[in-house]
Amino acid sequence: MPYFGVTASFQSSRRIPNRKSSEASCLVSDWSEWSGCAERCKATYRLRRRHVTREPRNGGEACPALEEKAGCLEYWTQQGTLCKDSILPALITTGGYGKARRKRAVLSGRERLMAITKGCLHGNSSYTHWMKYLSEGHSVCVECQHPALDHKSLHCSGDGSGAQKNQLLHWQAVGNPRCRGTWKRVRQRDTCSCPSVHSFLFI
Repeated sequence: MPYFGVTASFQSSRRIPNRKSSEASCLVSDWSEWSGCAERCKATYRLRRRHVTREPRNGGEACPALEEKAGCLEYWTQQGTLCKDSILPALITTGGYGKARRKRAVLSGRERLMAITKGCLHGNSSYTHWMKYLSEGHSVCVECQHPALDHKSLHCSGDGSGAQKNQLLHWQAVGNPRCRGTWKRVRQRDTCSCPSVHSFLFI
């Protein structure tokens, strides 16, 4: 009987695995480079992806998102010519996007938001959170820099440079076509000081 007891204990320890030691969370690769714009000469999106290098096992942490989108606009056709100057309304994104491209700021404008659609409140992606801070009546700063800057006119499309005083101009947030509205141009300056949540960039 003592021998049988030892044998039973030995078999039991082999048949019941240590669950914690076999648990494994998902592992993913680094992000790829951003793709080009999905389409040219219009507000669209770009992509970056990553892939799973190890699947989760035994209750390990699930895999995160494998794809991200961001708004973008390509100003050149496949033939290498500049897109026609018909990209309206003004396309804007958060000012933080400017840090990701070479800084060649030339002009900044101050605009007053007059009307905003409810679609600005429904952006669930990480790159649309900034839209929730848009509020009617607030003054915002919008920077005009390369590549949105037209080197001949030294203006950005939709910046209201040729608009009459108090004329309502239209804008749209890149990455969420439901987020759009109207604004009035207040003034043009070499520098413009606004809170980060009210600092934007022409695309």
